[in-house]
Amino acid sequence: MKKKYQINGISCGGCIASVKKTLEVHPNIERAQIFLEPKGAAIITMSESLTVDELQEQLNTLKGYTITEFKETT
Repeated sequence: MKKKYQINGISCGGCIASVKKTLEVHPNIERAQIFLEPKGAAIITMSESLTVDELQEQLNTLKGYTITEFKETT
């Protein structure tokens, strides 16, 4: 399943590489796509659904990043 998120703290390609690597270590995360445009947008593909808190816990091994679920406006 794919879900959209916003990752705050992303500012360059190095950030993307670090965050992607950290997220993909989790056994339930199959793929993490993170973008510079729009800055910090992310699509995370999971084998089992994870909560935002679980994703944040995974990101806490790095400093300065926060994740929130992307809420589409209509």
